[in-house]
Amino acid sequence: MENNMKDTSLNAALAQNTLDDIPEPKSDAREIVGLVKHSGKIDGYQLSDGSTVTKEEGVRMAKDGDIKGVGVAHRGDSEYLKAIPDGSDDNNLGSLPSISG
Repeated sequence: MENNMKDTSLNAALAQNTLDDIPEPKSDAREIVGLVKHSGKIDGYQLSDGSTVTKEEGVRMAKDGDIKGVGVAHRGDSEYLKAIPDGSDDNNLGSLPSISG
């Protein structure tokens, strides 16, 4: 049991190291509740207030503290959002429902 807890903590720490930035959310920050996809690729995010934003807008909002529970990562020259690792796969962005864009 103790080794399992250490493994979970280590995995969360390693996953967190893949983030370039973990912005401090504002008290009224929204959450991402869905992914906007077009042809299988994430184009944007659906927020807890029902609004949708592009991927670029979502990154800017997260950096400004307007979206909570996410960090900013990059692949090549493109930035995107990732859930802050907490040891649970249930709240990863990839586990959220998708809507067509």
